[in-house]
Amino acid sequence: MNAIPLIQRVVAVLWPAFIMASIATIIFTTAFDPTIIFIDYNITRLGSYTVTFFLFWAFGAATAAATCYFLKPCEAINKARERAKAEALEVAVEAARVVAKEGPVSTS
Repeated sequence: MNAIPLIQRVVAVLWPAFIMASIATIIFTTAFDPTIIFIDYNITRLGSYTVTFFLFWAFGAATAAATCYFLKPCEAINKARERAKAEALEVAVEAARVVAKEGPVSTS
């Protein structure tokens, strides 16, 4: 994961969150009027749409960041598994060389 540049990792979190926030804002503001939700505050209709969008974007970014965070252990486990396979293969190849050099061991 360290080979991926930081800006690419940030965009990989923020861009899907932006798309989902856009869709969620459209659906939410179609079903509910944000000016009624924010009635206690002196916010215009556009301001309430903006607040709603940024809340959804923050929730989406947190979800995407958590997903990226929880993917890391699997990557580390897979690397360790591949390393163990490579070491086992090296041991098997070395054992085959020894057997080929010395000949088969007789059991009788």
